[in-house]
Amino acid sequence: MKSLCVYCGSNPGARPVYVERAVELGRRIADEGLRLVYGGGRTGLMGAVADGVLAAGGAVTGVIPQHLVDLEVAHQGVTSLEVVATMHERKSRMFELSDAFVALPGGFGTAEEIFEMLTWRQLGIGRKPCAFLDVDGFYARLIGMIDHMVEERFLHPEQRQDLWYGDDPQQMLAWMRAYTPAQAEKWFDEKLRAALR
Repeated sequence: MKSLCVYCGSNPGARPVYVERAVELGRRIADEGLRLVYGGGRTGLMGAVADGVLAAGGAVTGVIPQHLVDLEVAHQGVTSLEVVATMHERKSRMFELSDAFVALPGGFGTAEEIFEMLTWRQLGIGRKPCAFLDVDGFYARLIGMIDHMVEERFLHPEQRQDLWYGDDPQQMLAWMRAYTPAQAEKWFDEKLRAALR
């Protein structure tokens, strides 16, 4: 593993702990010799994680669409800033550049990006690990919803196990380095399976 993609909010959140943990993760990424790949912003948790990496002497690649550069939210101090035309190009390029994906706290964009990576894993597109790095229980209810999806047979238990959740960056990185993708078939009831024959 050479690079880690971090999805997170462009806002700092309601409590200082969110920014503190983002900076801590950035420092850990640099200390582990990994390159940060992220959305290229200078504000909120995005800017905090990038600044954490840079302050610890690490490398940062930002990928940002032109319309956000025009709004002057791009981080001009990163190691490399790639400007793309669309959000779709941004997500595709971040996937290409990254060996693993983690979500820190954030909003719609953060959730959409990490869930797209989980969906791609489920479909066999890539073999890259995905994780939710929690801060003070921020993702607890979302993980509860994912567990409910398993209970209601919309997700296979192996697909749930294919996702790491916790609050310790060191444990997360160790899991990512030892990661083996789950091998779960589509979950059909026998009646539906028979109907499809």
